[in-house]
Amino acid sequence: MDLGIKGKRAIVCASSKGLGRGCALALAEAGVDLVVNGRDAATLARTAGDLSARFGVKVTPVAADVSTAEGQDALLAACPDPDILVNNNGGPPRRDFGELNRQALLDGVTQNMVAPIEMIQRVIAGMAERGFGRIVNITSLSVYMPIAGLDLSSGARAGLTAFLAGVARTHAGNGVTINHMLPGKFDTDRLRSAFMGPGKDPEASAAALKRDIPAGRFGTAEEFGAVCAFLCSAHAGYITGQNIVLDGGLYPSAF
Repeated sequence: MDLGIKGKRAIVCASSKGLGRGCALALAEAGVDLVVNGRDAATLARTAGDLSARFGVKVTPVAADVSTAEGQDALLAACPDPDILVNNNGGPPRRDFGELNRQALLDGVTQNMVAPIEMIQRVIAGMAERGFGRIVNITSLSVYMPIAGLDLSSGARAGLTAFLAGVARTHAGNGVTINHMLPGKFDTDRLRSAFMGPGKDPEASAAALKRDIPAGRFGTAEEFGAVCAFLCSAHAGYITGQNIVLDGGLYPSAF
């Protein structure tokens, strides 16, 4: 399918690897020029070089922390007028809520709620003026289904979802959509770290996790990215303010 976005410009945050990279890959395949981002300059450079070589699009790497004003400035200096924004950022580490002090709480909310909102504030007016904009926020299945130890991540991402519910409807008439992707268990470094600790059998741990997933497997970054690219496409202008769950059927809900 031609997604109708060839030649568009996108900023994909935290896209040197994992789900963010999957989104960048799918957008590059659709002909979108990219700003890719990550904190590890070497990993980021490899991703940028690979995407540019494979798909012939312009790919600009920006090594920065999107949670900071300086990082956001760097991204927008590289692409002042993006047509597409994919918000993504690592979540706070797993920790019992009783161990969270005030600074940890503030840092988590900054990472997973404040920073995405700030990026949207800086690009949405231009998108509305041009009559086209696609904003996708990568959140988590934990917004719907609590995961022990990820309370801070869940709360911040749920806050982002609620904050943007009205914003999405306000800008829909200007050709700008805002949607959220809620990944379940995907084959990423973050997931693998959960069953690669001392004393753990990685294969047994992975098999146990897969047994809870009706699809019987972990998701891939590539299939996640394909959904992201569709939400950014010319065909998705009537989808806004939605939470798209990608979890292999893990979340048991009829609605």
